[in-house]
Amino acid sequence: MADPLRFRAATAADLPAIVRLLADDPLGAQRERVTDPLPRAYADAFAAIAADPNHELLVADRDGAVVGVLQLSFVPSLTWQGRWRAMVEGVRVSAEARGGGVGQAMMEEAIRRARARGCHQLQLTTHKSRVDAHRFYERLGFRATHEGMKLTLD
Repeated sequence: MADPLRFRAATAADLPAIVRLLADDPLGAQRERVTDPLPRAYADAFAAIAADPNHELLVADRDGAVVGVLQLSFVPSLTWQGRWRAMVEGVRVSAEARGGGVGQAMMEEAIRRARARGCHQLQLTTHKSRVDAHRFYERLGFRATHEGMKLTLD
């Protein structure tokens, strides 16, 4: 029987597994570079996230293996009477663990952490092509209330 799923802060040693997760889908395969060694930019980004108390890079760990990842960021805002919000980004579950409740457990953990930090809202973006992801987030209570826009700067 598999060990229970546990959540922990990612470590630098987790970076190769995290990047593999990020690259393991059609969109991620176009954006990420899974090489050995990894491009230095991944370590730099990890260091910045780890050093900032308003960012958490969480991994879902089962039997000592990273089976999921998400980044949770806490953002102060003047809207909603100065209340904080949390943002989820980079949610991935390993192909082997998909459909087994890992994604739901990770999002429930993100919601728990956002509430613990006193956040008014938890928000995320998901690519328009990720129809299954949209259904997943809607089952968790998320609603598509806004139209997101992005501007690529490089």
